[in-house]
Amino acid sequence: MTKEMTCIVCPNGCLMRIEQEGDKIEVFDAICKRGIEFAKNELTNPTRSITTTVATKFEDYPLLSVKTSGEIPKDKIFEAMKKINSTIVKKRVKVDDVVIKNLFGTDVVATSDMTLDVKTQRLID
Repeated sequence: MTKEMTCIVCPNGCLMRIEQEGDKIEVFDAICKRGIEFAKNELTNPTRSITTTVATKFEDYPLLSVKTSGEIPKDKIFEAMKKINSTIVKKRVKVDDVVIKNLFGTDVVATSDMTLDVKTQRLID
């Protein structure tokens, strides 16, 4: 089987040709080693990271930006989003604080600091 795919690992965006015969996978036209690894993973175990928002109970901060700290299986994204969308943050968190623990093998962490006032950048009591 021959397949073409564009690498999304780095800004080069290499258009790669992948030939797969059984367990043997060969990747052509990748500029860097990361592209070769990406192509092989994409065929055998595709994963993605998620960046999104979760609701909070705070009027001054109704949504909190979050991301997965690692990647999850691509076929679990919709299930992961159901869990993320049903989450409501009830305490103020800082960047990298865990919001959801162990979601398909990775944590969902805050990418914003809710302890600082957005306008003044002063700590909120």
